[in-house]
Amino acid sequence: MIAMSGGVDSSVAAHLLCEQGYSCIGVTMKLFENDDIGAESDDLCCSLGSSLDARRVAAKIGIPHYAFNFSRDFDERVIGKFIREYELGRTPNPCVDCNRFLKFDRLFETARQAGCGYIATGHYARVDLDALSGRYLLKKALDRTKDQSYVLYMLTQEQLARTLFPLGGMRKSEVREIASARGFANAQKPESQDICFVPDGRYADFIERRTGRKSEPGDFVDESGRVIGRHRGLIRYTIGQRRRLGISCSEKLFVRDKNPLDNTVTLCVEESLYTKTLVAEDFNTISRDVPDAPLRVRAMTRYRQEERLATAVWTSQDRVVVTFDEPQRQAAPGQAVVLYEFEREDVVLGGGTVSWMGDD
Repeated sequence: MIAMSGGVDSSVAAHLLCEQGYSCIGVTMKLFENDDIGAESDDLCCSLGSSLDARRVAAKIGIPHYAFNFSRDFDERVIGKFIREYELGRTPNPCVDCNRFLKFDRLFETARQAGCGYIATGHYARVDLDALSGRYLLKKALDRTKDQSYVLYMLTQEQLARTLFPLGGMRKSEVREIASARGFANAQKPESQDICFVPDGRYADFIERRTGRKSEPGDFVDESGRVIGRHRGLIRYTIGQRRRLGISCSEKLFVRDKNPLDNTVTLCVEESLYTKTLVAEDFNTISRDVPDAPLRVRAMTRYRQEERLATAVWTSQDRVVVTFDEPQRQAAPGQAVVLYEFEREDVVLGGGTVSWMGDD
């Protein structure tokens, strides 16, 4: 069962699997109505227009295509969580949640019920079986500029055993060449850069529109707690933000913290954003059993960021304390931290959600 979004990547993934002799079914997940998210374009990921693009490609390569309505799950597990987390002062990663709860939960179960041995997607990542440990490994794509292993860290051994990533060893330029050569109408379709359900990037406006609640203004405070201005609502800011603060100061100020209890936003100079320690919760360890001793790792706290050397300590099965060798710019609580093996640099050790980052 191939998850076909209507984009060029999943279309070529379907084509390649058919060429390799797999019996394939193309599936598009219907996740929302445009009216529900206030979007005018019908060419968004998982929209009606994208579903039609996927169906045209499926017909061209000769496989059946179905559209499944997962909008209720998407609304509860992804959009609902996105709103709740923002209102709590956190910065969620809905792409991770969509992969976890939709592609590799609902769609995975749908594939099992349909008797499909594998689920496939157009992600740029790879899966290998480690002959020594017997564990399935999630690995970076060969094209590091397109690697998406960062947003797949939640995959379990069961899921990895039944997942195919046909594009993991390819470059994007090769994918578009194949699509053009096969006459796919979406061969030059641009990539989606924004969150699919907030295509204009105006997260606060989306949240207020969906909830019917206005985010209450409050105080900007400095690191000592002194009031230095007024903010326009907690959901309009994220950790590390500098622009659109609307405050005059001789120094450049950045958002360091958001406190929903007293509705304050703490501002600081750039140097104060750098810390060495973070805590990750809901951590999924992939490439090995949970280590019982400190482990050298390569850590990434932002998508496509260069990894940073660090030491990780598991304080429980799903809680990890990561200490960087050098101070790092503070990551927002709610974002993902992904650890890669120290020696096998392309192997995902695991990942989780940042719950805290600050001084020791």
